[in-house]
Amino acid sequence: MITKTITDKIAVLKLNRPEVFNSFNREMALLFQKELDACEADAAVRAIVITGEGKAFCAGQDLKEVTSEELNPGFKKILEEHYNPIISRIRKIEKPIVAAVNGVAAGAGANIALACDVVVASEKASFIQAFSKIGLVPDSGGTFFLPRLIGFQKASALMFLGDKISAQEAERLGMIYKVFPSDTFNQEVNNIASILSNMPTKALGLTKRLLNNSMNNNLEDQLELEEKLQIESAQSEDYAEGVDAFINKRKPEFKGK
Repeated sequence: MITKTITDKIAVLKLNRPEVFNSFNREMALLFQKELDACEADAAVRAIVITGEGKAFCAGQDLKEVTSEELNPGFKKILEEHYNPIISRIRKIEKPIVAAVNGVAAGAGANIALACDVVVASEKASFIQAFSKIGLVPDSGGTFFLPRLIGFQKASALMFLGDKISAQEAERLGMIYKVFPSDTFNQEVNNIASILSNMPTKALGLTKRLLNNSMNNNLEDQLELEEKLQIESAQSEDYAEGVDAFINKRKPEFKGK
């Protein structure tokens, strides 16, 4: 249900239920959390890529599970034990996480992607806030991230109307970072992940913490936190390496420490 490969400091987590467009059931959601925890704990992993197997990135919740008398865990458990912990992990792991959206990203699948640090998409990908189509409200952090990415008016319209947005339109709106041709998509994703995996991981993690706090801090609090974390980053091995490399006009070799 989740396949993981680790190559050259990059962990690729692939949602692997292609027969149902990689929609989540309880087993996959819990396994996904476990794999995210393993990536966080593994010092050899310095960048994480989340993508999907087959034609889809993720179609959100497996509706067969929630309509099954035997299997349905109930929405309270689904949110408290599946999606909310997934979103929290994505934001709290102080390593860069890339969402490589290879196909349709719908419902919770779309919002999991939008919670990542860098979102790139294949030209064949699409995004849809599908909740209103079945009488539900957006979850998985969608009402938090989407208005901040594209503005209140656009976000509310997409959530109310349930429009399918192409990858190109998502890039134009500022919803995602970049769109790549489908035939070079995997290579472009690997290039981005490779760059991130060789950067100063400590500084990237602290930057992520700053961005998380910026969602709620006022300017004074954010300036104070920037000062605190800048002092912390200046004490890192990577900072010393970066300065030495700059002075000696050589390429830095960051260790992520």
